Amino acid sequence: MSNEEDFFADVDRSYPKLPAESVSYGNEWDVYPVSMNETTAHIRRATGKLRSAEALSALVSLKDSTFARDLVEARNLAWEAYGLYWEHDWTADGPVSKRDRANWQTKLHHRIVGYVDTLFNRASLAMGQQLKMAQSGAATPRYYVFNPLNWTRNDVADFEYKREGPVRVIDLQTKREVVSQRIRKGGKPFVRIWAENVPSIGYNVYEIQKGTPASQPDAAQVDGEFIQNEYYRIRLKKSGVISELYDRKANNRQLVKSQTGRLLNDIGTKDPDAGNALVVENKGPVSVTIKAFSNDPIAHTVRVTLFRNSRRIDIEDSLQANFDDVKTWAFSLNLTNPTTNHEELGAILTARKETRGGHYASQNARYDWQTFNHFADIGEPNFGLTISNQDCSFFKLGKSTPDSLWETSAQFNALAGGQVDTYGSGKKDTLRLGIYNQNGVTKFRYHFALTTRTAAFDALTAMKFALEDQNPLVTGAVTGTQATYPETTFSLLKADAPGLLIWTLKPSEEGMGNGLIARFWNLNKTAATPTLNWALPIRQAWQTTHIETNEQSLNPAKNTLKTNFNARQINTYRLQF
Repeated sequence: MSNEEDFFADVDRSYPKLPAESVSYGNEWDVYPVSMNETTAHIRRATGKLRSAEALSALVSLKDSTFARDLVEARNLAWEAYGLYWEHDWTADGPVSKRDRANWQTKLHHRIVGYVDTLFNRASLAMGQQLKMAQSGAATPRYYVFNPLNWTRNDVADFEYKREGPVRVIDLQTKREVVSQRIRKGGKPFVRIWAENVPSIGYNVYEIQKGTPASQPDAAQVDGEFIQNEYYRIRLKKSGVISELYDRKANNRQLVKSQTGRLLNDIGTKDPDAGNALVVENKGPVSVTIKAFSNDPIAHTVRVTLFRNSRRIDIEDSLQANFDDVKTWAFSLNLTNPTTNHEELGAILTARKETRGGHYASQNARYDWQTFNHFADIGEPNFGLTISNQDCSFFKLGKSTPDSLWETSAQFNALAGGQVDTYGSGKKDTLRLGIYNQNGVTKFRYHFALTTRTAAFDALTAMKFALEDQNPLVTGAVTGTQATYPETTFSLLKADAPGLLIWTLKPSEEGMGNGLIARFWNLNKTAATPTLNWALPIRQAWQTTHIETNEQSLNPAKNTLKTNFNARQINTYRLQF
């Protein structure tokens, strides 16, 4: 019997000079959850949403320590479900039927998504109740725009707004009108603004006033199959594939080059012109969207969006039919011998074997599917494409196989779903591992965002791009009669190290009596000693394990806390204010 500690203590005593290596051996059973890809993708989206939900909960709980106490049981079930969802029985080849296995995974999915959605909705509402409405009340509604990340941001913010008629949106901090437009999303009406200087772990407040907004040019121009802004010119075919993508800031360099008969954002289309006529949606000064629909090779919809003052290209893909094969979204690029870097679990890897300057083991490894977390970057030394990803768990480079890694392939294939492995020697005894037919699901969502780079790959830049894409600014109605937070703007945290990213900010598991938990990832390649500047005086602080066990008492100075990070290290802290 082992307590999972004494074994390692014994190894440490017995073998003080063990050799060490730091490599990846690839993925195998890890891949099988893509046999229920939409269920798995929904959990991935919920995990991203949890960052905002917990950060809002932290602000709310600083003023109301009783917030969400009744959700403890639901939270604990969600944490348990996270631990169980990716366990190895996804092979679904044992005594439990594939149907029962799929039902079990769906139950775990409901526990996670249900808790996250409930916490997010409650925290969003409670945050609005802690801010003061305008004296005129409903006549000039106010809403906050919250940034869950720890740097100042300029980005799109959507607020659900049902009233008819023209409106102007005023930033109450600057007292100036912001650029806005009306859009419809998911069948609901929104006011979309371009929000500027939204502070770190904080908010700005905006007011909606009746009146005609200031005239502004559209964020992009559409001409037939082409959509362009000051940064990019894109050709979207009727089938939803992108056949041309020009970087207008890099001498109009073309990024797309057909490979294995596939283009960019290609689900396996045989005829790029097969599809309905393109439709322009939500055209305005903040953003413009162009939509394609095709049945080649499966019913699917593609929306490409360009924004004002932004180098981000949004791609919203969806499938409207079930499938039983292995499908990928191909990104075929006009790059010469590129290198691919990507986020693994707690690491940034170069997709090359260790013998050629990468992070993959040169033997005893599997090379066909790499982990696709927040981002992957594929490029030449001074030019490339960063892909932000929400819904796909893995990708393949070119025609990589379990035994062969196509390290310099310029084709990137995001795994849309399927059963990737079989065992058995013939038709009668061949068994596909995982769940058949995506468990009958007929609606799938895949969100990507693209940006080009004209310099060397930088993990921090790529990660910040992906986090901004996947952690949109949060909006909520201001409904309070008294203000417990400042009326126009507030920031809880400022850090003096640009490479330090907040990974979690939340009330402690035991409640606010034990303070806030703040987890950071130092994405610098070197050690760092950042100072954390909080908006409130710190009474006590500790460095903890990632499961919130206090390890070391720290010495804060009023509102500041000095910290120490190794290169690429993740640390967790407990703070009582």
